[in-house]
Amino acid sequence: MRNQTVTYSPEATFSALADPTRRAVLDLLRKGRQPAGQIAQAFPISRPAISKHLRLLRRAHLVNEHREGRNRFYHLNPEPLRAVDSWLEQYRTFWSTSLANLKAFVESEYAKETAAVPPKAAHRRVPGAAKRKHRNTE
Repeated sequence: MRNQTVTYSPEATFSALADPTRRAVLDLLRKGRQPAGQIAQAFPISRPAISKHLRLLRRAHLVNEHREGRNRFYHLNPEPLRAVDSWLEQYRTFWSTSLANLKAFVESEYAKETAAVPPKAAHRRVPGAAKRKHRNTE
């Protein structure tokens, strides 16, 4: 067997991942290899519709198909997801930096607010409170 380098199209991967049913199929296949009929039973749509989704996932190389007799078994191929992960990494960096800056800002504002508020008096006297209390007891 020859050593072949497989290239995955990020566009095909993103296109396949755009549909929530196809993402749900991938989530199902994370548990392991499954026959097409069992995959179809997990969804409230027709078997032909699931077949179309599986065909698109297969064309995007996100799933592999293996035939045993009349049955078709599918399993997840996570390799094309590396391109998605690579693309998302720049956004992870952006968000972690932005969230760290937000955290520092909120903590500094909280520190300023707590420093400006005087501690509460243990027993604060309210003018006229003693008179009201005294009147109630008469």
